[in-house]
Amino acid sequence: MSAQAEAQRLLPRPLLAVLTTLLCLMVLVPLLYIVLASLNTDVGVAGGEFFPSTFTAASYSKIWTTADLSTGIVNSLIVCAVTAVASALLGTTTAYVLVRYTFLGRLTILRGLVGLQSIPGTLMLLPVFVLFSSAGNYLGLTVIGTRWGLFVAYLTFALPFSTWVMVTYLRGLPRELEEAARTEGASTVTILWRIIVPLSLPAIVVSGIFAFLLGWNDVLFASVLTRPETHTAAVALQIFGSAQEGGALPVYSQMMAAALICAAPVVILYLLFQRYLVGGLTAGGVK
Repeated sequence: MSAQAEAQRLLPRPLLAVLTTLLCLMVLVPLLYIVLASLNTDVGVAGGEFFPSTFTAASYSKIWTTADLSTGIVNSLIVCAVTAVASALLGTTTAYVLVRYTFLGRLTILRGLVGLQSIPGTLMLLPVFVLFSSAGNYLGLTVIGTRWGLFVAYLTFALPFSTWVMVTYLRGLPRELEEAARTEGASTVTILWRIIVPLSLPAIVVSGIFAFLLGWNDVLFASVLTRPETHTAAVALQIFGSAQEGGALPVYSQMMAAALICAAPVVILYLLFQRYLVGGLTAGGVK
């Protein structure tokens, strides 16, 4: 039975249409307001205008001087891109070992990957900060305030999820492909990079995108582990928004424009890899 037929079986067609319309409105109306507010003046937004009386794109040019958004976006792109690539590659190789080999402690590791997902990131903020500070004192390394320190923190939280996604996906790949390659003399590394990785591309994309979003949306760790020149886009946006509180005329239009600019890379990422997302997210759901 198709998904549309299944939905119609659960709900009558009129009710399904009403619910679908309401859900679309809940998403589109706030988005439309943000877009219109970014094209309005600060005075118009502060006055409560939903539809601008005067359309202007001045906020998109002012935001680069009123908020340190360019530095934040560059830092976020560098840290999050490296985290996504490293998490996807390490998660794939680790998952391959966990799925295809049997060794002592394998089940413990698999259960630990699931258990790590239940630990809130806020509980790890102080331990991570103390650990990074100790590394700076005892090893002579500068970790706090650097991009690579933020990368290590993000990778710590992204790698368990990426590994579990790949474990679920690799369990569904037939072993016959690997056995056929071994009969031709292919090594384990060759099998991994020439057979497993191309076949697992949907799951690799999903794990990479989620790792990217983990860093892109983070404010807590980025605000503690960075300094002004290494602030991410989320921190720059938060600082800019906090600076307007209590002002004579909050620059709401510029805040909306900054929010759309910060959201643009994520939207572009989804548009580029959307054909892989459906297959990767549903991987392992049917055996």
